[in-house]
Amino acid sequence: MKQRFSSLDVKAIAHELSTNIVSLRVANIYDLSSKILLFKFQKPEVKKQLLIESGFRCHLTDFARTTAAAPSVFVQKLRKVLKTRRVTAVSQIGTDRIIEFKFSDGTYRLYLEFFAGGNVILTDNELKILTLLRHVPEGEGQEPQRPGLTYSLENRQNYGGVPDLTKERVRDALQTTIQKAAASAAKGKKPTKKPGDELRRGLATTITELPPILVDHAMRVTGFDSTVQPSTVIENEGLLDNLLQSLGEARKVVQEVTSSDTCKGYILAKTKPGFGSEPPGGADVDKQRKDNLLYEDFHPFLPRQFEEDPSYTVLTFDNFNKTVDEFFSSLEGQKLESRLTEREATAKRKLDATKAEHAKRIEGLQAAQLLNIRKANAIEANVERVNEAMDAVNGLIQQGMDWEDIGKLVERERRRNNPVASIIVPPLKLHENTITVLLGEAEEEEEDDDDASDTDSVSSEDSGYGGTEPSVGKRRENRLAVEIDLGLSPYANARAYYGERKAAAVKAQKTMQQSETALKNAEQKIAAELKKGLKQEKPVLQPIRKQFWFEKFLWFISSDGYLVLGGKDAQQNEMLYRRYLKKGDVYVHADLHGAPSVIIKNSPSTPDAPIPPSTLSQAGSLAVCASSAWDSKAGMGAWWVNADQVSKSAPTGEFLGTGSFMVRGKKNFLPPAQLILGLGLMFRISEESKAKHVKHRLYDVPESLLSNQASTTDPGKARTGAGEGTSAEHDESDSEDSAVDIEEDAESRENPLQPTGQRDDDGDSPEQMEESPPIQGVSSLTISEEPSTSRAAEPTHTENSEVGGEGEEESTEPAAESDSAPLTTAASPAPGSSSKSAPQPQKKGQQPKRGQRGKAKKIAAKYKDQDEEDRAAIEALIGATAGKQKAEAEAKAKAEREAQKAATLERRRAQHQRQQRETAEHEEVRKMMLDEGIEILDAEEAANLTPLDALVGTPLPGDEILEVIAVCAPYSALGRCKYKVKMQPGTQKKGKAVKEILEAWKAASAKKGVVDEKSEDKEKMWPREVELFKALKPEEVINVVPVGKVRVMMSGAGGSGGGDSKGKGGSKGGSGSANRGKKR
Repeated sequence: MKQRFSSLDVKAIAHELSTNIVSLRVANIYDLSSKILLFKFQKPEVKKQLLIESGFRCHLTDFARTTAAAPSVFVQKLRKVLKTRRVTAVSQIGTDRIIEFKFSDGTYRLYLEFFAGGNVILTDNELKILTLLRHVPEGEGQEPQRPGLTYSLENRQNYGGVPDLTKERVRDALQTTIQKAAASAAKGKKPTKKPGDELRRGLATTITELPPILVDHAMRVTGFDSTVQPSTVIENEGLLDNLLQSLGEARKVVQEVTSSDTCKGYILAKTKPGFGSEPPGGADVDKQRKDNLLYEDFHPFLPRQFEEDPSYTVLTFDNFNKTVDEFFSSLEGQKLESRLTEREATAKRKLDATKAEHAKRIEGLQAAQLLNIRKANAIEANVERVNEAMDAVNGLIQQGMDWEDIGKLVERERRRNNPVASIIVPPLKLHENTITVLLGEAEEEEEDDDDASDTDSVSSEDSGYGGTEPSVGKRRENRLAVEIDLGLSPYANARAYYGERKAAAVKAQKTMQQSETALKNAEQKIAAELKKGLKQEKPVLQPIRKQFWFEKFLWFISSDGYLVLGGKDAQQNEMLYRRYLKKGDVYVHADLHGAPSVIIKNSPSTPDAPIPPSTLSQAGSLAVCASSAWDSKAGMGAWWVNADQVSKSAPTGEFLGTGSFMVRGKKNFLPPAQLILGLGLMFRISEESKAKHVKHRLYDVPESLLSNQASTTDPGKARTGAGEGTSAEHDESDSEDSAVDIEEDAESRENPLQPTGQRDDDGDSPEQMEESPPIQGVSSLTISEEPSTSRAAEPTHTENSEVGGEGEEESTEPAAESDSAPLTTAASPAPGSSSKSAPQPQKKGQQPKRGQRGKAKKIAAKYKDQDEEDRAAIEALIGATAGKQKAEAEAKAKAEREAQKAATLERRRAQHQRQQRETAEHEEVRKMMLDEGIEILDAEEAANLTPLDALVGTPLPGDEILEVIAVCAPYSALGRCKYKVKMQPGTQKKGKAVKEILEAWKAASAKKGVVDEKSEDKEKMWPREVELFKALKPEEVINVVPVGKVRVMMSGAGGSGGGDSKGKGGSKGGSGSANRGKKR
């Protein structure tokens, strides 16, 4: 089975990667194991994942894999250098198995080595190694690799270019092959290559750009005999020409691999043992066929030798990345399956060992009972002999004989065939006051009672041995070794053994009673360990789900089947307005800080159909819950308008920033919304299963019902219109926090917003300058010294321009402009104001003071020989010019700041003007489209206009469930969801709450009777549903929750699986979860 890339595989992968990931940026880097890295690349609307296994493979993957809990040191260094950098080039180094990634036009380079132990090396633009996965010491033909050294490319295969394929080169290659074979034979080495393979292997090691499998393929295509010896080819010019032609065919295959952006890939597989070549018919024939195959090899071309082999099945793929991904993902799946099987076998072995241990313990207790009875019976049957042995040993002890001497004496008497000493077994345990004696069983004694002398002779024969092993074994076969307490009588010793038997019987009875419970607990513990192991192994490999276009927003499907979208930030609010707010749609908003812009998508076929009140209420609830009202726990009503009432055209003098809009006409207010959200799961079903579900779209209802609903909604509109006047003052007071305006409010504030007062001020300023220049100079100096006073008029503009959101920036520009002029005039005399001679030229007619003229003459005479350079040097020496230089530097810096400020203002003004022009053009086009009913959609949007029919909350029996999607919406909109949880404002962070919810669903699926294996009962969990929500990552679910802190209210451990928790113990788990929620 193929494990690593060949040079041709590296060439094909590098070529495809240069097409797919160049111009993408590195989003993040993860390590899946010590040798496997995962790079995530992305740009707007494009995301790619690159899997790198050091020394083995590198390819784009369509499967999500479990990453390490914390990044390794190597990954941390890669992140620090490469994160957010753009990939500018991907190429192969010569024909070697090395791929080079260039980031930021070669500022940093990443090298992947697919030979030997493999390596991942990061260098700078001068090829200096910054970090690497594996430090390589210096060896034969291998330069050392460690941080700080230079990564060498000169010694790589064909780094300077691939040489031409000529007859001389082929002849030299064959000659080299012959010399290597002769050298190996001279050293006495056995040939490792199979006979007839010398030519192909020799060419692969000398003409390195062609791998052996490709050379073999080319020889088969051209009909060249690959079993010919290299020496024969050299001697025959015809064979040499044919070989050159075969190698040329191999070169053509290499060129075809890189001739297009992608190249086809081929997987060679064999059928698993025990499976037929053709699976039974059905809908999943292809899937069954793949499951029955074992992948053996993959190539960017179809080798002729395998194409002709009937034992191989060839699978074709559109590009080589998919080929490699499918091949190695299958291997990972097989390894995962083997690991799971091994875990199950280990668990079974543990359980069997536990059962065997309990059985052995019970058997041992029963054996102990029997042995104690036998010992007691033996003592009672041999009371006289036991008494004799005890008296003999006790007599020797009473005589004061040493214990060792007593043992030696017993041994000596045994050799002399003393009948008393023959039943005593050494060694004596006198320190425990016990001895061991060999006694016959009660049945044996009865048989031998008639002939005691024979028994004694047998005993003497058995004991007349000095302690060898055969004699001991023979004696143990006929006699029973019994420990006797020298302090007790024989009958007391027998009673002690009966007591031990009774205790063993009680212990055995208790053990048998507890054995069943212990085995059950062991089974549960082992099953829990197995489940934990399976839980760790299960999410290793999961397909990456392609998100719908609306999942980047806040979204849900209302109870009437309408798609509701909300912006997560100002940019998304702007995108919703520009791209998705079409004719017939409804715009919903709330006058609260942070409230998103929400739109309800109407049917494109019937844009004039009214939106149901329940959908309007649910959209208003989302707008309120996603605002600051959630944290303050203060509910408030939202309002809605039609799409043609919303625009980006601001009144004169105002500017609407990103995410701010103008609303003209009547607002339709909704009742105050409850602060209740729900987290639910929706399932995407196949196209065949969509026909089973009844559509709940309002625009599919007959027109008679539409007219009735329209008539019922008119009184509501009248009531909201009547109530609008009472809340006008409230709207005006809250307009500072709202990003949307009413035309009436704008008209009532039209005069303050007009820059007429500013123009009057500008008009008066020239007159003031002409009439009183000193006053103008003083005022300018005041402005320059106290910058805060120049903004004294700004709060008025700010308060009036708050209606336009970010329009205050535009209104403050004229004020800043008017301030900049006097600031410049005030800065010009500043350098001269510090010198004392500055005011003298203004008083030419004034006479000098007394003594001043003489003093001036003396100074002139004193310094008459001093030139300007000397004067400047002396002033610099005494520090007289420090103040002047400082003032000049400050004046220069101030002038630079003023120039930079003016340039910034000019740039902002040009930007605002450009945005206003673009907005005006967009508004004209949008108005025309709304009037004429023209819809312009992207190709992706047009293709995904109706994906909602495939999203269901509760699948029906027989549905093919493809994916699961988490959705957060007002709880009333999740009525048809099988899995849902209620959330209210609380103190628990949403991340922890989401993890608890997912764990509760997983725990509920493990209960007995909760999962319907046949997938027929809609009230119960189905295996496919459990498999999908177990594969959900908490991060994906957390992103759909638009609030920060929540309190979870769970109606049952199953998350209202099927409406109510009817499973066994469901109410208990539900109450516990609810109580936990109330404590948060």
